[in-house]
Amino acid sequence: MSKVTPHETFKTYLALKRHFSSDNYDFHKYNGKIKASIDAFHKRKDRLFFEKLSRQKKDDEVVDFFVSNFVSATDPSSLWIGDIIKNGNEKYLEWKKKRQSLTYVFESDLRNVFAGNNFLDYLKIEGGKHPKILKEYLSGKLTLETLVILDQMINYKKKFDGALIDPIWELVSKKIENYSPFLVLELDKYKDILRKVLL
Repeated sequence: MSKVTPHETFKTYLALKRHFSSDNYDFHKYNGKIKASIDAFHKRKDRLFFEKLSRQKKDDEVVDFFVSNFVSATDPSSLWIGDIIKNGNEKYLEWKKKRQSLTYVFESDLRNVFAGNNFLDYLKIEGGKHPKILKEYLSGKLTLETLVILDQMINYKKKFDGALIDPIWELVSKKIENYSPFLVLELDKYKDILRKVLL
């Protein structure tokens, strides 16, 4: 496998950071392309981080490596390359493990949180307060992947966006929206799991 150059690694980082933190850039729509000259790159004080990363990762790993770090960050817009270099590999390995066993992760989340309860209660918004499903995510009982899968099934995010004026939900909503295109799923398989757990 070929290695990406430090400049290419830097451009991928910039593109994904913009994808996960701005409203006007879509990584898939622009095919990851972004303007960042090689001259400007060589003037950056943090370029050594990208040089190090380009030596460590193959070209087919770089996108996944950055995605795993941006989705696990509380606020992707404030995630710095130095932090990624320091803790990124651990987050990447955790993310890969989760992705490889996604049906198991999804079913475990559902059983731990929703089994024996009324699923629709978790989607209710009362008095502008956080719905139960969001509270369960914030407490670490639901993964972001489960939120994305459920949204792809029942499109609850749109309702929440219209009803919640809340900076915490805005960050989570943006994460769901921006992560969703990276989770290409056989939804019928996940619908079967949902039915099995809830019925």
